[in-house]
Amino acid sequence: MRYKITLAYDGTNFAGFQRQPHKRTIESELTRVVNKMAKNPTPAIVVYGSGRTDAGVHALGQVVHFDMPYHLTAENMRKGLNSMLPVDMEVLHVDIVSDDFHARYDVSGKRYVYRMDLGEFRNPFKRNYTGHWKFPVDVDRINQAAQDLIGEHDFTSFVASGSSARTYFRTIYEAGCHLDEANNELVFEFYGNGFLYNQVRIMVGVLVEIGSGTRPVDDIQNLYRINDRRAARRTVPASGLYLKHVYYEGDDPAHPTKLPKRQR
Repeated sequence: MRYKITLAYDGTNFAGFQRQPHKRTIESELTRVVNKMAKNPTPAIVVYGSGRTDAGVHALGQVVHFDMPYHLTAENMRKGLNSMLPVDMEVLHVDIVSDDFHARYDVSGKRYVYRMDLGEFRNPFKRNYTGHWKFPVDVDRINQAAQDLIGEHDFTSFVASGSSARTYFRTIYEAGCHLDEANNELVFEFYGNGFLYNQVRIMVGVLVEIGSGTRPVDDIQNLYRINDRRAARRTVPASGLYLKHVYYEGDDPAHPTKLPKRQR
């Protein structure tokens, strides 16, 4: 029986999603709990995620799947997992899916949010959940520049070294920013068919510099032309990044399909 799990987690005390030796990760905690529920079968149950998140990155809607050797209702699976998972993880929803569903390979898009605190000094109570930018910013300039991110582009200037992607072309459907006055934060949001290693954090770094006037408003077009990661400069901290939603084929009629072959 194959289960699709939507979960949230506070990434502060995790070394990322992917299992690593002697480190606490989302994948290792899920694998431990799922196998304990199944009475530790041999071979062990494998958990497949929609993709990695780095150390310190949070999720509001990460998706994984696994195969359980016996049947539980979706609700009993949700309750069982939550009774055993650590307090910085929560299963939000469980679906029983067909055996050909795959949490990673069937993804058609992802939506990320980045929160940037605008206080004069770093807030000790928000330091694990936001980035920080103390300089004045023009939100209209940010949103004008963000329009240049929309569409299919070569994001070579926006990918960190160490990426295993075979091509740096991706398509962004939505990109924008608004001021959350109640929390004194900039909130960035991006929706695309896939994102490269550190891409969102680098894009936010470029946009806040544009908003502060230290880059021209059309500088993203220049970064496409030169294809040089060093020119993008800043990578904002992982603490402000949230995986908000994972889309699968058919979830969004406007963008129903997964990565085209030229982008894989």
